[in-house]
Amino acid sequence: MSSHHRAPFKFSWNNPEFRALTYQLVVVGLAALMAYYLVSNTLHNLATRNIATGFAFLEREAGFAIGESLIEYSPSDSYARAILVGLANTLRVSAVALVLATMLGVIVGIARLSSNWLIVRLASAYVELIRNVPLLLQLLIWYAVVGELLPGPKSAFHPLPGIYLSNRGMLMPSVDGPAVAGILWGLVLAAVTIVAAGRWQRSSRRRTGAQSRLWPFALMLLLLMPLAGWLVGGREFHLSVPHRSGFNFEGGWALSPELFALLVGLVTYTAGFIAEIVRAGVQSVSRGQWEAAQTLGLPRSRVLRLVILPQALRVIVPPTTSQYLNLVKNSSLAVAIGYPDLVSVVNTVLNQTGQAIEGVLIIMAAFMTVSLAVSLLMNWYNNRIALVER
Repeated sequence: MSSHHRAPFKFSWNNPEFRALTYQLVVVGLAALMAYYLVSNTLHNLATRNIATGFAFLEREAGFAIGESLIEYSPSDSYARAILVGLANTLRVSAVALVLATMLGVIVGIARLSSNWLIVRLASAYVELIRNVPLLLQLLIWYAVVGELLPGPKSAFHPLPGIYLSNRGMLMPSVDGPAVAGILWGLVLAAVTIVAAGRWQRSSRRRTGAQSRLWPFALMLLLLMPLAGWLVGGREFHLSVPHRSGFNFEGGWALSPELFALLVGLVTYTAGFIAEIVRAGVQSVSRGQWEAAQTLGLPRSRVLRLVILPQALRVIVPPTTSQYLNLVKNSSLAVAIGYPDLVSVVNTVLNQTGQAIEGVLIIMAAFMTVSLAVSLLMNWYNNRIALVER
């Protein structure tokens, strides 16, 4: 038997590895020197002008109100609490917009591949219009539509029972009470159990070839587990339906004009790009896959859902990740229409405290953290659906 020994590292300029290591150390050293110069020069200039530095201001009283908040907040709370409110508002609008933009983008993308001439032209017109108008302009247009063109509460649109649309925003039924948390946890546990049961069913079908239906079990879980959560949570469950009262509405859950305009703008804009990604992903699957599936007697809808889309996802997911990241960052444009997101709240904080550098660092850190979380989640999903080499 012979053993392979690695050749000793030579500290010689003729050694390519030594040269590469030297270049890298020089570049890292220059970058560190540049960072040190910028930081020290900034701190010196701030000290010369008697401008306070550090994050101690976060513990001081904020003293300003915030129009919308997912968590409890009052002007007597700290700046840190105010910034947390802004971050929660940003996460709320980003999460809802991601889901709605994905659904709308998939629908429009598939519509562009329809055999119906009118549907194809309408979908194409939507994509071309939305993608070629700046998002900031679209947000201003939607905000103007909500504030100026929609009627007042007395003449509000009433498209569905319990839903009103007026210049005060969108109102819809809401639920409250101690049992709501139990019902939500029941739905979450039911969803997790259904996913696990689906994976077990697929693995069992591969081993035995036996066919079984999952939907009766899933339907039973979706009914029984929220019911159990309602019982455990104390059975207190109240449905609040909005209704007209004088010059305004009472009850229900109100979607403010700012949040409504921001959601519509982000969803419609991002969906235009996702639609093109979906269309390209579906067209990347060879025509033979369609023909082979249709020869088995499958209808076109099932061919698309069971055969084409699973293969197209490998092309769709990577560029869609970029669109998700763009959506999260584009939510910062909310400051233009008055929605109290992270950027808007931090702008108010730095205007009061004068500590702009710390405020900008907070915004950078928050968006970088959220973007990295979205990217990691999408990369994990992309690795799960990737083709495995054999």
